[in-house]
Amino acid sequence: MLRDFWSPYIVPIAVFVWLAIVAIAREIGLVQKRRIQSDERMAMVQRGMSADEINQLLKPADKDIAEELARTKDPLRSLANARRTGIVLVSIGIGLAVFGSLLATILQVREVLIVSAAGLIPLAIGLGFFVDYALQKRELARFGLEVAADPPPSNPPN
Repeated sequence: MLRDFWSPYIVPIAVFVWLAIVAIAREIGLVQKRRIQSDERMAMVQRGMSADEINQLLKPADKDIAEELARTKDPLRSLANARRTGIVLVSIGIGLAVFGSLLATILQVREVLIVSAAGLIPLAIGLGFFVDYALQKRELARFGLEVAADPPPSNPPN
């Protein structure tokens, strides 16, 4: 019986079960959220509020402004995110490559170099983020927004 538990199919089965549990938990959470909102509305109705007052109270303050802000993307933030992600991924890739090389040297097992090869994946993705960073910088320069390497000082000297 224990031998059947450790079959080669245990990982896909576990992943399927995990995904099913996540989906069920998400649905339960959405139902709970709707129930709480419904209870809030019912309490407001019991206190004598009209439907218009309830809608006015529960809707976001400036829905149009909030939607506009959600759609607007700060180009400098996007640029900083691309640079930061590139730095992290390149660092992870280099770290994995060095770790795999050192481990292969210490253990004298050639197959451990697979770890070094796996480090090339985040390294390549990180380099892709640096290319994206450079392209975004060039696009911003084309629109007249120069991006300096160092941000200007917040307190200019007197």
